[in-house]
Amino acid sequence: MAGASDDVTSSDTRFDTDPVFITHLGGKIEVNATIDVFDNEGLAVAYTPGVGRVSQAIADHPELGWTHTWKSNAILIVTDGSAVLGLGDIGPVAALPVMEGKALLFKDFGAINCVPICLDTQDVDEIVETVVRIAPAYGAINLEDISAPRCFEIERRLQERLDIPVFHDDQHGTAVVVTAALENAAKVTKRSMSQLRVVMLGAGAAGVAIAKMLVEAGVGDIAVCDRQGVLSLDRSDLSDVKRGVAESTNKAGLMGSFEDAIAGADVFIGVSGGTVGFDVIRTMARKSIVFSLANPDPEVHPEVALEAGAAVVATGRSDFPNQINNVLAFPGIFRGALDVGATRITEGMKLAAADAIASLVGDYLDADYIVPDPFDPRLAQTVAAAVSSAAIRDGVIRNPA
Repeated sequence: MAGASDDVTSSDTRFDTDPVFITHLGGKIEVNATIDVFDNEGLAVAYTPGVGRVSQAIADHPELGWTHTWKSNAILIVTDGSAVLGLGDIGPVAALPVMEGKALLFKDFGAINCVPICLDTQDVDEIVETVVRIAPAYGAINLEDISAPRCFEIERRLQERLDIPVFHDDQHGTAVVVTAALENAAKVTKRSMSQLRVVMLGAGAAGVAIAKMLVEAGVGDIAVCDRQGVLSLDRSDLSDVKRGVAESTNKAGLMGSFEDAIAGADVFIGVSGGTVGFDVIRTMARKSIVFSLANPDPEVHPEVALEAGAAVVATGRSDFPNQINNVLAFPGIFRGALDVGATRITEGMKLAAADAIASLVGDYLDADYIVPDPFDPRLAQTVAAAVSSAAIRDGVIRNPA
């Protein structure tokens, strides 16, 4: 019992003194009013009886819901707490600090209002039905930290039933930033995207989305590997999702282990949380590109990758150059989608976002600078403009001119 008491005491001290815990005390977000009410006249306009006129007008003309409520600038962030950061299935309440952080970033970088919803269920039907029922108050849905393969079905079913964008950021935000980074890494190493042979370790939510987007972006070839090796059509153990990946990748027809596949490859992308050694990276092509994105521990340490011959290295961490951080993408993507009333986020919109992110590096392009700084004041606006234009081009805006 003495030991248990000591643990509680030390924990309490840590909660009171650790700057991280102090920052989170009381949460990181709040609701602020956009108007001030000082007297009965103002109360009558902002609330009853004036608000009744607006509500009746929306009932008669539903399109006013987009202009006379917060709907056009509000998104719902939804999680079930099943795949939180690198922590795994820690539940909805433990996921809330992450959701608050996401809402904070949406507001600071994209000027978008967000409500985090942490659902106490991992049942696909229950999640879909819950979100559909609360979606009318929002202009878009951001799915977050939902484990594969359920995340694929949840996103698909929600998008089928809703006329607003549904975007699983762990998949698509990651894919957008990886694509942007790879475009610039290819330039640093004097290659084109079409010349690159990519091998990826990890076939979960992020891996599937990255593979699909790199194919769309014109990468030469990509082989995706899970724990059993290369996803190839000769394997009988593939899920429907993995079989779909195998059908659209691996032009070379590679089979066997990850180690077999990576020999001679130009690019390694790690989204697995596994470990890749010095000797494996050494087998890659000259001037190789290594994106080791597992957090907090990259599959291969950046210094090890460089010693093994890599010319460009990126991680998911902020304490090394070239952080592949979704904050480079999601505020601008949602800002652009909301600005034109998009009904979905297309592959064209995601590719436009990737190109916009890559372009901001400009003349500063270097092996240690292949993506812009998250605090670049041009970032969200540039991405939003590209996404809005792509939405119009792809014909997915609510009220086309």
